[in-house]
Amino acid sequence: MLRDYPVDVVLIDLGLPDIPGVELLARVRSDYPSTEVIILTGNTTLETAIECMKEGACDFLIKPMDCDKLIASIRRAVELRSLNGEVVSLKQLPLPDKLANEADFAQIITCNKKMREIFRYIEVIAVSRQPVLLTGETGVGKELYAHTIHKVSKCQGDFVAVNVAGLDDLMFSDTLFGHMKGSYTGADSSRDGLVGKAAEGTLFLDEIGDLVESSQIKLLRLIQEQEYYQLGSDTPIKSSARLIIATNQDLKNLMTKGLFRKDLFYRLCTHQVCIPPLRDRLDDIPLLLNHFIKIAAQSMGKIVPSYPQELITLLSTYEYPGNVRELQAMVFDMVARNSYHQLSLEGFKSIIKRGREAIPISTLMMQSGEFNAANGISFIRFPTLKEAEIELINRALELAKGNQGVAASLLGISRQALNNRLRRTS
Repeated sequence: MLRDYPVDVVLIDLGLPDIPGVELLARVRSDYPSTEVIILTGNTTLETAIECMKEGACDFLIKPMDCDKLIASIRRAVELRSLNGEVVSLKQLPLPDKLANEADFAQIITCNKKMREIFRYIEVIAVSRQPVLLTGETGVGKELYAHTIHKVSKCQGDFVAVNVAGLDDLMFSDTLFGHMKGSYTGADSSRDGLVGKAAEGTLFLDEIGDLVESSQIKLLRLIQEQEYYQLGSDTPIKSSARLIIATNQDLKNLMTKGLFRKDLFYRLCTHQVCIPPLRDRLDDIPLLLNHFIKIAAQSMGKIVPSYPQELITLLSTYEYPGNVRELQAMVFDMVARNSYHQLSLEGFKSIIKRGREAIPISTLMMQSGEFNAANGISFIRFPTLKEAEIELINRALELAKGNQGVAASLLGISRQALNNRLRRTS
């Protein structure tokens, strides 16, 4: 039947006479991945439920079941099928070479090809009202991207941002949904929450990976039903805000640890934007450097200083664990300390040196070779000191693009000492 007719949802009883229900589930999800499957069973073992969910079932119902629960489950499955179809359609659309409106992206400074592809994807999903999940390391600018998505979407309402990290369930509910007068001690008057403030606009929730499970359930209801309850009220309020969610954590890893709900994750990732770290877009360093120097000088009432060309090469050798935010802080610090018309190369070298010293040794080991958590780092053959010295010098010169002064600073030696080593190894 599935071979001949398109089917949105299949209900499978585990107690089938000719084939085990789990095996049929696996075949349906493998051969017809767009078809959702709901499992019905009288077997209540946790192991069976886990096995079915791993095979791709969207729900697991125990017989005898309530008809209302069954209908609700089918409705959710049909909606999930519809959302997945929307995502597939969007992904199959050819992305245009040019942006419809360059001005909407003016706040994000870049010339990087991957970044431009992200911009085009944002324009494609702008018409959708489904949630957008922004992922990326600390400092990549997730809130800036959220602002941009709001602008591109042409929402009529406000952009409202809230960091949910550290909020307990009561504070989360009060902040997002508001409360009625007298709902708890100290609630002397009613207050609207941020969901209401973001009506017809965008609600941006940052650090979603830190949300406690009880708050995750409330957020899931907001997404599924587009409604919420104020504290102290049993009257639902419809929400018209689009949700943009951000995290620097691995939500899939949190799911395996039982710290993040799977149903919430799959609701959040309808549209997903992964923002690359600065070390993967080093061609943007010159643009970002000039931009930050200009706004730093203007904010301090100073003349915009120049800088030696070696600075671009030096900055391109750094790993930026704090990403764009770290580069901005670095530039602002140097402009503040600068009393001449040119920024000091040595000052930047000093900041980068401190930054590298702050990186844990385990991180350096993982970047240098194969790392095993139990045994530390392992090499096929341990290099000799001479081999290691040659490799380090060659790597430093490669990163510095042949500039011996910058290479020497990377190695922590003087330029003369580097010249002496180059003569010895040549």
